[in-house]
Amino acid sequence: MDVNQVTHKVLNCAFEVHTALGPGLLESAYKECLFYELTLRGIYVEKEKPMPLVFKEVKLDCGYRIDLFVENQLVVELKAVDAIHDVHIAQVLTYMRLSNSKVGLLLNFDVTSLKNGIKRLAL
Repeated sequence: MDVNQVTHKVLNCAFEVHTALGPGLLESAYKECLFYELTLRGIYVEKEKPMPLVFKEVKLDCGYRIDLFVENQLVVELKAVDAIHDVHIAQVLTYMRLSNSKVGLLLNFDVTSLKNGIKRLAL
């Protein structure tokens, strides 16, 4: 499956979760539900995937964790915030670089319509 197909499937699942739950919950609730929905559809997904930082040949475990890493190629970062800020985008871009991913999704579930909470990023 190419990254565009994976992205499409993740977005379909995210829309289903958001339609069922609506805004106003904690990020962790949306993450668990999206993880469940993706695995239910047979999509390989890792939750809270540890992402070490390599600096000058030293592997540092700094506590970085990707919310969802889908099909070993798509970084999915979930938020439940009033607004997406530059720091959120920088976080996804960093996770993409650390995981050698070309595409990432930043999904904010604290919106009335999820289409207003989607940010697709590419390197």
